[in-house]
Amino acid sequence: MMNATIKWLEHMTFAAESGSGHTGLMDGHPVFGGRDLAARPMELVLIGMGGCTLFDIVKGLNSKQGELIDCRIEVSADRAEDDPAVFTKIYMHYEIKGKNLDENKVKNVIDNSINKYSSATVMLAKTAEIKYDYKITET
Repeated sequence: MMNATIKWLEHMTFAAESGSGHTGLMDGHPVFGGRDLAARPMELVLIGMGGCTLFDIVKGLNSKQGELIDCRIEVSADRAEDDPAVFTKIYMHYEIKGKNLDENKVKNVIDNSINKYSSATVMLAKTAEIKYDYKITET
């Protein structure tokens, strides 16, 4: 079981503590009384999804032939206009740097993450169309 505790601090600022003991802040948009002190809750959902899939990519590519040097992901999303304003489209751009990386293996690792292993990505795919591309740079 995974758990977290979120506590209201003031205005629209909240402190979160994960079950593993890590903390972070969330804040609302100024239109809703926030003070722009931290990421919005839905931004954290998008960040969590990006981190979840990138975890799979790094793990998967480190177990294949070749040497992974650097890996990053840029994530953007559209949301529904009406409440609940769920993500409707998510786009991910992976930038992968390494030595002797096989493009077919990179694509396979990404596909497996998005469609099978990344819990956050699979969950968000229930409401959002997810697309991605990638760039491999040999170093």
